[in-house]
Amino acid sequence: MSSVHSANTVRIEIAAHCIESALAAQAGGADRVELFSNPLEGGVTPSEGLIAGARRALKIPLHVMIRPRGGDFHYSNHELEVMRNDIAVAQRLGANGVVFGLVNVDGMVDVVRTRELVNLAKPLAVTFHRAFDLCRDLHRAFEDVISCGADRVLTSGGEETALKGIPVLAKLVGIAAGQIGIAAAGGIRPENAQEIVSQTGVQEVHAGLRSTLTSPMGFRNEKVRFGTAQLSEYERMVVTEQDVRQFVQQLGRI
Repeated sequence: MSSVHSANTVRIEIAAHCIESALAAQAGGADRVELFSNPLEGGVTPSEGLIAGARRALKIPLHVMIRPRGGDFHYSNHELEVMRNDIAVAQRLGANGVVFGLVNVDGMVDVVRTRELVNLAKPLAVTFHRAFDLCRDLHRAFEDVISCGADRVLTSGGEETALKGIPVLAKLVGIAAGQIGIAAAGGIRPENAQEIVSQTGVQEVHAGLRSTLTSPMGFRNEKVRFGTAQLSEYERMVVTEQDVRQFVQQLGRI
């Protein structure tokens, strides 16, 4: 399948969990930043301080993840109230959009609660994130998300990566027919971005592009660990301007 549009129309969103990475995304040519915390759990809602700091630092649009915890996307009433409050914080601090997803225990979109949060978030843009990829029936889930009024779906086509999900992504683009945006996500890198775009017709891509940075600390106590993650206290993940710029270049943007 050939591309249905020019690559230079593709909008690029970079996921960032710190202001340093958000600024690198902007400097590298990204169109938008998705802000979150705790990348080792797949991302959760960033703090009010982080949202405020990113909003002050960025000139490009900022979308904020609304996810009260790691794990699945079936939330209790208490967690739903947290999500309502976090959406209000994102609105107050000047975010341009919010990103969330809710799924029932049967593996289908939680339409009632999703519609409630979409309406609550207005006029912010709403992205239904990759909770979509965990749904039982992606075609039905897609129709449900559209009916809830979300502006876009973030998806790998239900596969581990967007590259593997190319056939499904292409079908979703055809079904969408302008009703909703589709942002391809999942393992998208400079070396495969062009193929994913050209084979699916998506007009938005979402990438993490995280790399590991070694701490500058001179003194280190390697005996102490504070988490269960694969990184030590003397390593952290960041997005670099160089990686973003390379990604943008591969899509013919600069």
